[in-house]
Amino acid sequence: MTERATPFYCPYCGDEDLRPAEDTHGAWECRACTRVFSLKFVGLVVRS
Repeated sequence: MTERATPFYCPYCGDEDLRPAEDTHGAWECRACTRVFSLKFVGLVVRS
């Protein structure tokens, strides 16, 4: 498992020009809409 997974697109505008944000660990900066966001893996759902 990797320590940092790379998102493929911005969840707000859908653009693919993303860079790691330097201010916060795990945060990503979208160059198109100038938003900074972070993603969090919560877990897996076990369905029976």
